[in-house]
Amino acid sequence: MRRCRGHRAAPVVADIEQLDTDRLANLLAGHDAVVFSAGASGGNPARTYAVDRDAAIRVIDAAAQADVHRFVMVSYFGAGQDHVVPQDNSFFPYAEAKAAADAHLRASGLRWTILGPGRLTLEPPTGRIMLGEGKGDVSRADVALVVAAALADDSTIGRTIDFNNGDIPIGEALAG
Repeated sequence: MRRCRGHRAAPVVADIEQLDTDRLANLLAGHDAVVFSAGASGGNPARTYAVDRDAAIRVIDAAAQADVHRFVMVSYFGAGQDHVVPQDNSFFPYAEAKAAADAHLRASGLRWTILGPGRLTLEPPTGRIMLGEGKGDVSRADVALVVAAALADDSTIGRTIDFNNGDIPIGEALAG
């Protein structure tokens, strides 16, 4: 396990819908890791594909180009090529977009972790989760804590981690 040694995150704000891979790589150069948590917020399938699939794939490629080998993707609980979301469901474009982006990340050669939180809430953080147990809720604040813990724990590399709020401290849940 690798612990953070007082490092601070440096967020990069950019229009990922408009920037090409080269410009994204320039923005990412010099960083230690990328956390992709952007989302189109649903409603417009074309924008969902533009952000959650196309932009995510460009950011993955840009990270590789910029030699930023650590990548954490915030996806959703149960994401994957075998999702069971029907085509006529408004969630279908998001499920398809995330499946494509997650598959691209897995094949990228980067040191990836894919996080699959359940339904997001605005509740305060608990610092406790449960892994892979049915559909449930998780606070956005706990998702942020899981991202930080995943970055600090090399045992999460190459893993897809579905989670909800639960009873196990985050670090213990990720290590176990």
